[in-house]
Amino acid sequence: MEQLYTMKEASKLLGVHIRTIQKWDREGKIRCVRTIGGKRRVPESEIKRILGIHEERKIVGYARVSSRTQKDDLDRQVELIKKYAKERGWEIEILIDIGSGLKEDRRNFQKLLRMVMNREVSKVIIAYPDRLTRFGFKILNEFFRSYGAEIVVINKEEKTPQEELIEDLITIISHFAGKLYGMRSHKYKKVVEGAKKLIQDC
Repeated sequence: MEQLYTMKEASKLLGVHIRTIQKWDREGKIRCVRTIGGKRRVPESEIKRILGIHEERKIVGYARVSSRTQKDDLDRQVELIKKYAKERGWEIEILIDIGSGLKEDRRNFQKLLRMVMNREVSKVIIAYPDRLTRFGFKILNEFFRSYGAEIVVINKEEKTPQEELIEDLITIISHFAGKLYGMRSHKYKKVVEGAKKLIQDC
């Protein structure tokens, strides 16, 4: 959510009297918002506009796959993001990670979080919601919005609650099996394949 300033704070930042801001509001020269109690608040974007501060925020594309064997899928995500941005005339920076969507220490995911918190990003484009994170997408979306960044999902898959639950269970089992046995081990493949069969047969 965008930061809002009280009239007193705004008057100090703009170097004008509170009455001047009230007059500007009445004349439509500044956009103020009202609290539930009817108090005026001045959005940060209006302060910057009047002060002539222009921020160039980036549009970032983010793509992720779980392993290096999924390079084709990664390439498809990148091309999809590039095409989407090009059709809208946007210049973008692409960030790529290879790792589980459950891992929070993905190098470029962490970089993206820092960029968002530094208010360097206006939009984050992803092919699917689970490419950014496996769990907590709605929370992450609200977090990004609080810093003025919008998450743009190109493909919004409509899944039933049962399909989502099955996918989440397999993801969790795969993640922990990989930690226990290694992603390329025979045991890992056996555990994951067994889990898929068991869940799908239920």
